[in-house]
This record gives sequence, structure tokens and C-alpha cells, in this order.
Amino acid sequence: MSHSLRIGLTGGIGSGKSTVADFFQRLGAGLIDADAQSRALTASGGAALPALRAAFGPDIFQADGSLDRQRMRTLVFGDAEAKSRLEAILHPMIAAENERLERSFAGRPLVFDIPLLAESARWRQRVDRVVVVDCSASVQMARVLARSNWSREEVERVIAQQASREVRRACADAIIDNEHDGVGELEAQVKQLWQLWIVAERAA
Repeated sequence: MSHSLRIGLTGGIGSGKSTVADFFQRLGAGLIDADAQSRALTASGGAALPALRAAFGPDIFQADGSLDRQRMRTLVFGDAEAKSRLEAILHPMIAAENERLERSFAGRPLVFDIPLLAESARWRQRVDRVVVVDCSASVQMARVLARSNWSREEVERVIAQQASREVRRACADAIIDNEHDGVGELEAQVKQLWQLWIVAERAA
């Protein structure tokens, strides 16, 4: 299979990474979103539910049969062994779906939306360029609190579990600034990268 470029897209929680991914997709990139795959696998009727029930019991499920994400998040943040069990179930399923999507997007630039890309040497080796959507921790906090029912402590715990802003920036080939919630400015930065990396490559 042939793709013109494989772009790894990352950023901390609340950075605006999903919005940037959407802009890339509108420009013609094939989007591979590991979080979206995880949500589908753990939704009501999802393929991962039988294995999760066997591994963690019925208490992690909601009334509709879907995974209780709040309960699971609390469990894995406090228990490294539980986190490893969860990853052992989900990661092979996500990898298989990634392969299927890559085949379906043959010939198109690919954008891999990977929250933990900075923490994963394996993922960095699989992509040609890394784009980091960047903002301060205080902006991350404000955005997540505004859009969710999480407590400040929960958000702080997630931010602490993720790579630091400095680590993410250090692995970037390009940094997209999203400190000020300017959607038009954000789109302009994506278009500039597309012109530089995709259009210029095709013209070469």
C-alpha cells in the first residue's frame, strides 16, 4: 500500500487535537483515530465487552451494557496492573482496525490521532512527521472543565499521566498553537502545513 505521508498528531487533553484532526480530514487526509476506535470497542455491543467483563467483572458496566468509562478511568489511574490488563485487551483490537483503515486509505496522506504519541517510541517510528497541538496546562484545564463533568482533581490526574508540554514539543516536526481558541487561526495553521508537506510533495 502507498501513502504520500504519515503524520502523527498529538496533544494533551483539551489541546484541540480533535479539531485539528478534523481539519486535516477535510483537506483529504485519511484519519486513523485510536480513541474513536477504543470508544467503539467499548460502547454497548462493542467487540471488546466480553473480554472486559471476563477481566474486570460486571461492576465496570453501565445499565445499557456499555463500559462505565468513569469507573474504568478511576481504576486504571490507580492500578498499573489493571491498566496493563485493559491495554492487553484493547490494543490488539485497535491495531487490527488500524491495518484495515490503512488499506482503505491507500494512496492518501494519513493522519494518526495519537494522544500518547510522545510517550511511544513505537508510534514515532511508524510516522514520517509529528504534529503537536500545543497550549498551556491552564488552558487545558479550563477547556476540559467547561466541556465535561470531570472534577478538577480528575483533570489534573490525567494531565499528570500524560507527557509534559516540553516532552511533546521536543518530538515535534511542527507545532500548532491553540492557546487562544481561534478556530480560524487553527485552520490556517493546518492548511499551511498541508501546503508545505502534501501539496509541495505532490508537485515535486
